[in-house]
This record gives sequence, structure tokens and C-alpha cells, in this order.
Amino acid sequence: MKAIEISQPGGPEALRLCERPEPTVGEQDVLIRVAAASVNRPDVQQRKGLYDPPPGASDIPGLDTAGVVERVGAAVERFRPGDRVCALSTGGGYAELCAVPQGQVMPVPAGLSLTQAASLPEVFFTAWHNVFQLCRLDRGETLLIQGGTSGVGLAATQMARVLRDARVFATAGTDEKCAVSQNYGAERCVNYRNAAWAESLRHLAGTHGFDVILDSQAGDYVGIEVELLAMGGRLALIGNHRGEHSTLRTRSFVQRSLTLTGAQIRRRDTAFKQRIADELVEHVWPELERGRVRTLVQATFSLEQASIAHEILDRNQQIGKVVLIVDPAMA
Repeated sequence: MKAIEISQPGGPEALRLCERPEPTVGEQDVLIRVAAASVNRPDVQQRKGLYDPPPGASDIPGLDTAGVVERVGAAVERFRPGDRVCALSTGGGYAELCAVPQGQVMPVPAGLSLTQAASLPEVFFTAWHNVFQLCRLDRGETLLIQGGTSGVGLAATQMARVLRDARVFATAGTDEKCAVSQNYGAERCVNYRNAAWAESLRHLAGTHGFDVILDSQAGDYVGIEVELLAMGGRLALIGNHRGEHSTLRTRSFVQRSLTLTGAQIRRRDTAFKQRIADELVEHVWPELERGRVRTLVQATFSLEQASIAHEILDRNQQIGKVVLIVDPAMA
């Protein structure tokens, strides 16, 4: 099969088209003939040599796939050949075939193309686990999203509005991105390149503060975010692009009953991921089918153009998702 491999840690030029053996299909696995695979920040980190795949996972990048079931393992009961599916894999998405445990595979929501479906798993898994499972966003609460036009940011914004009637605020790096964030449901999006961005957030937080903050930046942002939290507030870290170390007032956690969480789904077991998948299919997939929750595919590229797709993320120009088209006839 054709696939994209990382020739050595480095820039987008390290991605190269290659021939690989078809993946082995275990008893619990679903073999997907891939129509499309989306590009995620973990793929970029892996390409740079900063994020090794978990033990036993494919070294081929790609956590999101969508396509048609080619064949299934002997113990698979949920799917059969010919089904249209999307999946969260631990790797191997940038290829014509990808084997994924059945618990991490989901049906494609009705009305969505396989290109659109490829943009769903990683970001919706991340947003659901952090905002709804770990931080327990409740009805009518306030949510702040650092990076409102990332795939995770747009997913979290819409799910919070539709499922919890939450007030959602966000940050983004350009006025164009802020407009997109607000179009997808944010009440207000602040341009973090404005020197007064933190003060703007304090004004939006008001005397109550934000009940939940979702942040992929960490570093010097954490101390600011802690002081923006409401009594009983929850801060979820899903990345540390601004640095691995933060300085904060631990006394605030005690005085205001705050919670700090962190999560990395890729290294968790299939049973854990299946619980998230089942909840998404039950609660979120119907909203995608009704059009009340949408996905945003900014651009598509062929598998051979994976390096160009990565350049968009390297320049932080992505809005929503960038998707690789592996099989144009299906996508």
C-alpha cells in the first residue's frame, strides 16, 4: 500500500511517499480502506521528533481516518465490510489501509462525506473528554477556549453551546480567526496578539470568572488562567506549546476549590477510547446529522502533498481542519 513515512525528524520535507506492507488485522480490528485522513498537531510533533508513537503503534503518522471497511477480525461484531466509518487510530492514518480496534471506530454521521468524517475523531474525542468528562461542563456555565479556531476549539465551542447552553468565549491569533470562532458559536473571541488580551478576558470573565478553561498553550498562560477561573473552576491542559513549565499561585486552588487536569488520549487503552466513542455517537453524532454541530475543513491535499498540508500547521494558518485525500473516488 502507499503511505507517508517520516524519513527523519525535521520539517515538512521529512514526509515522503513510500510503499509499506498492509497492516496486520487482529481479532478485534477493523481494516479501513482509507478515503481521507486529517492532519493534526500531534502528527506535526511526531514529525519533529517530539512525540513518539506509543509502543506497538504504527510509525506512520495520522490519527484520523475515514473510509470503507475492507475486512474485519474474527471477533468484530460492530462492523462489516462495506460500512462507511471514521476512526481514531494510534497511528497509520496517512496510508491507503489502516487497521483500528473496533472500539475506536464509529459510523459516519448521515449526510457527511468521508472527507468531512475524517475531520471528526481526534478533535471531538479531545473536546469531549476534556470539557465534558474531566471538567464536567454544566448547563449554563461559561467556557473559555484558548485557540478557538483549532479543530478542538470549534468542536468544543459548538458542543458546549448545543448540549449545555453554555456561554463560550475564545481567543485566536487574527481578526479573521476571531470572526470564524464567533460564527461557530463563541459569544466573543479575543485576538491574543493584542497586548491587552489578558485584560480583555478579565473583563469578559467579570466578577464570576470562567467555570471551565480549555488550553493547549500552557507555559506563561497558566498563571493568568488560574486567576480567571470562577469559584470551583476547572482548567484543562491539552498541550504545552508555550512551554513545559508554569508558575502559578497554588493557594488559589485551595481558596477557590479549583481543579487542574491534563489529558493525552493517544496512549490510553481501547476500552477508554471506546467509552468516548460511544458517548460521541450517542450525543454528538445526531447533532452533526441535524446540522446543529458542524465541521470545518479548511483545505484538502492529496496524500502525496502531505508536506504542504503540514506547512499550513507549521505557520499556524489552519482554521478548523486540513485533510489529506487518499482515495478521491471515495472521498
